[in-house]
Amino acid sequence: MRVMETKNYQELSALAADLIGAQLLLKPRCVLGLATGSTPIGAYQRLVEGYRAGRLDFSQVRTVNLDEYCGLSGEHPQSYRYFMEQHLFSQVNILRENTHLPNGAAPDPEEESRRYEALVESMGGVDLQLLGIGRNGHIGFNEPGDSFPPVVHPVELTESTILANSRLFDRVEDVPTKAVTMGIGTILKARKILLLAGADKRAILEEALTGKVTPWVPASVLQLHGDVTVITCREG
Repeated sequence: MRVMETKNYQELSALAADLIGAQLLLKPRCVLGLATGSTPIGAYQRLVEGYRAGRLDFSQVRTVNLDEYCGLSGEHPQSYRYFMEQHLFSQVNILRENTHLPNGAAPDPEEESRRYEALVESMGGVDLQLLGIGRNGHIGFNEPGDSFPPVVHPVELTESTILANSRLFDRVEDVPTKAVTMGIGTILKARKILLLAGADKRAILEEALTGKVTPWVPASVLQLHGDVTVITCREG
């Protein structure tokens, strides 16, 4: 595991974009595992800048996102599909049919989970998986619990996660309480993992990287992966 500390969020974003960009140059038809939330926005902006400058080409890239809210269509402004379109997909030359997220509007989340797990597997696995970390140590929407979920699955969101995500909604009551997420086992199959953590996540990050490997701190499982890069920052 490599842990890299930058001075601020801007440097974190630039370094993350450089590593993702390097993956594109190394393997133009790579599979990127992508994440949502506030932390990766700066990296996505840098990737868009790289594309506009002619340094990056997304025409062969395929993507799979970690998760999606249940009950929201891809056109809903708070859906993760909408987020990805806004911050990355619509601003680069990626083919929409090569971008994949769980279908939040699917009537049967269990069946949708099985479909999405099979999809990820059919693509040959993820070359580089981007992750953030929740204040309770969750990665994707894998919340603290008794075990590490092995595959894509529906999940009930914890109160702390709902409250953390409520800043994006008009009211906390509007935040979906369920999601479909890649399981810990799915995430660990990625060849490389890139975890981004802002200055406000330093306490949980330290616990995850140096503490006991336990499903009660889901990100701690990354200690068992063979190729993890962590980027954090001191401020901002």
